[in-house]
Amino acid sequence: MANDKMMVQITGKDGFIAALDQSGGSTPGALRLYGIPDSAYSGDAEMFRLVHEMRVRIMTAPAFTGAKVLAAILFEATMDGQAQDKPVPAFLWEQRGIIPFLKVDKGLEAENDGVSLMKPMPALDALLARAVKLGIFGTKMRSVINLPSKAGIAAIVAQQFDIAAQIAGHALMPIIEPEVSIKSPDKGGAEAILLAELTSKLDALPEGRQVMLKLTIPDVPDFYLALTNHKRVARVVALSGGYTRADACKRLSANHRMIASFSRALAEDLKHGMSEAAFDAALAQSIDEIYRASTVKV
Repeated sequence: MANDKMMVQITGKDGFIAALDQSGGSTPGALRLYGIPDSAYSGDAEMFRLVHEMRVRIMTAPAFTGAKVLAAILFEATMDGQAQDKPVPAFLWEQRGIIPFLKVDKGLEAENDGVSLMKPMPALDALLARAVKLGIFGTKMRSVINLPSKAGIAAIVAQQFDIAAQIAGHALMPIIEPEVSIKSPDKGGAEAILLAELTSKLDALPEGRQVMLKLTIPDVPDFYLALTNHKRVARVVALSGGYTRADACKRLSANHRMIASFSRALAEDLKHGMSEAAFDAALAQSIDEIYRASTVKV
């Protein structure tokens, strides 16, 4: 079965995850970095068309294959789109050997108690059912931690694990992403609380259930190493969190058994006006750097 092959790949193969899941709030910034100003489009439909074209350009580039890219996290509109006349999830897996994941959260609530919980997702079951039919293997959902608030971080982790159980009910692999902001005035303190809360929830998961964790690269190298060895964790991946690719890769290379799941850092050198040869070369270099940081540790 495809899912069995995907599970073997995501849990054991060398490589990293490409995050191609910028949503409404972060899409204009992604397009600006790509060289498309806000004035170049009008309205959400045009904006999402342009960002889909950018993503397809990445997904169809020669270096974007399962040799180094294990999986790709997709925005809902990207999942519903086409690449080379095939549905994107099918194109990724069948043509590139890359596992398709889907971003399912609908953005963040206003900050409260030092954290931002996820907004409600009343249509989640319908989205998950559609994702399964399209060949999606797993999901990703993001919350944000700004302060070392025990109550706030406990609420973040509880919400993540509650929704992960709903996702697992559709036989999908949940990626839990409680991002600790790199701008936090006490990032290390927040990470210590987060580690304790994650460990408690993981210990309580039922037999046979696994999740993936997407975490900010910790200030202390290997701080999350115990999580990478937890029997309820399929893989621990790192977000770039606003670090440059060079900085994110340097930090990641000091964290054993942690691989990348970068978005902005993956695409930071890619520009709309590049020739295909220049674009493909820049992407190949980015993929090589992130792959090396994910697989060669110091």
